[in-house]
Formats: sequence, structure tokens, C-alpha cells
Amino acid sequence: MEAELTAIMEPAPEGGFWAICPEVLGANGQGKTIEETRNNLREAIELILEDRMRLTKSDPLRPSGGHHE
Repeated sequence: MEAELTAIMEPAPEGGFWAICPEVLGANGQGKTIEETRNNLREAIELILEDRMRLTKSDPLRPSGGHHE
């Protein structure tokens, strides 16, 4: 499944870049270059979404928004 998501990237004060994806709670990445930062953010998003899908399959009544009681 392909989706377009927002990536907000900014230079990091210590050098390199950091990035977040506002549509995916907890998704962030950092790197020395924009390309490395983008790849790290993409990997973080994939891991978070895979984990949410796994949790939903094991417990369909559990909310998938990252909010756990």
C-alpha cells in the first residue's frame, strides 16, 4: 500500500537534520544528510505502522492510534 505523508525536516543545532511525520504519532528520524534523514524517517514510519497492524490483528478491539490504557 502506498500513501503520501507529510515530512517536516529542519537542520539540527548539532549538525545534520531531524524530521517528523505529523500523521504518524511517534515517527521521527535524523541523519547527516537530507537523504539519510528521509530514509530513517521512512523506516520509522514503516516500523510503527507494521507494529500497529500486528497489534490490531492480535486484538481487533484495541485502538490503533498509539494510545494504550
